[in-house]
Formats: sequence, C-alpha cells, structure tokens
Amino acid sequence: MRESLARAPSLRPAAAGAISPPARLAKRLLDLTVALPCVILVAPLLLAVAVMIRLTSPGPALFRQIRLGRDRRPFVLCKFRTMYSGCPDDVHREYVRKLLTDSRPPDGGREGVFKLDGDSRITPVGRLLRRTSLDELPQLLNVIRGDMSLVGPRPALDWEAEMFGAGYDRRFAVPPGLTGLWQVSGRNALTMKEGLDLDIEYVGRQSLALDLWILARTIPVVLSTRGAL
Repeated sequence: MRESLARAPSLRPAAAGAISPPARLAKRLLDLTVALPCVILVAPLLLAVAVMIRLTSPGPALFRQIRLGRDRRPFVLCKFRTMYSGCPDDVHREYVRKLLTDSRPPDGGREGVFKLDGDSRITPVGRLLRRTSLDELPQLLNVIRGDMSLVGPRPALDWEAEMFGAGYDRRFAVPPGLTGLWQVSGRNALTMKEGLDLDIEYVGRQSLALDLWILARTIPVVLSTRGAL
C-alpha cells in the first residue's frame, strides 16, 4: 500500500483541508466533466441493473440513505439496493464499533475487512453488485448534484461519525467521494482505522493532480475486484 502511495503526487499539506477557490472550482468542473458523460454512457447499464434487482428480490431498485457530507451536512446518498428490504442495521453498528475499538477483527469478519463477511442480509445479485462496485454507480447523481465529489473520503453515516472520534474531524473538511485514497490503496483489505487515516492523508494532500491520479488508479482497482466483498 505504501509503495503505491509513494508514487502519488507529493504536495505540501493543506491546512485543515483548505484549498483555494480556484482549486475548488477546478475540482467541481472535473466532477461535472466526468460525471455527466458517464451517466449518459452507462444509462442502459443502470436500467438493466435496476430491472435485475426488481426481478430477483422484492423492494425498490435504489437504496437511499442519509450520509454526512462536507462540514457534516446531511444528504441523501443513492446506491443500488444490495440487501433484502427491511433489514435492520444493529448488527452492522455493533460490528463497526468493535472494528474501531478492538485490535482483532470481531466475529463475522476477517482481518482487515470493515464489512461483514458472508452477510446474510445481502441478496445474491447484491453480492455481485458489491464485488463489481456496480452498486455505487447511482452516486454519480450525487456528484452531479454537488453532494459528493468524484474523489474524497468515504461518505459516512451519522452514527459512524460519532464513533470515529475528534481525531478524524478533518475528513469532513471536503466533500465525500465516489472513490478515494482509501479505495485505491486496498479497499476492504485495510482495517477501518487504516482507511480513516488515508482519508485524513487525502485531506492534507488534496489537489487536482492527486484527484486525477486516484481516478486513474480506480479503474484497474475496480476491475481486479481485489479487496471487494
């Protein structure tokens, strides 16, 4: 992981994630330049995935959930539904709590994975969508709306953010991303704390050059499915 990070653009740290207005505008233009054409190009795929979800399990094709954006502002994140409808999240909450407080992975997961391994709540189609990251495609709409960016920290749930602690507040200084330094440096093969540390590292090093480097690495990482569940 560190070998790949060493090849990333080496830039001066930004204070508390601050970037200049021109740099922020350039980041937004990059988001729109990439996200708008992508939505048009993958529209048939989005439709096909939605139909497949509806035909194989009861419930909506899209899953909507409140996440925290820049400055902890809540927004509605869109994903393809990968779980059976109506599943509770208490098991996941307890699992995340243990990942943040225990040195060893809790029961239900393996070392380095912050998602439950073999989660019975996930549908067969959902497992395929997660492994190929196709479930994330609707987040392009969040990018277009400005809730998210193409590159940034993983969008966190409000109760997750409470568990992170004050040491990780800086990750909310920038918009969350569809991809990020965490995702191209090991994905779920990293521990949750390692991933959060990478979010903080991204905030301190953010630039257009780094975003382009992460986007370039995202495609082979997704295609390899390494570190995915």
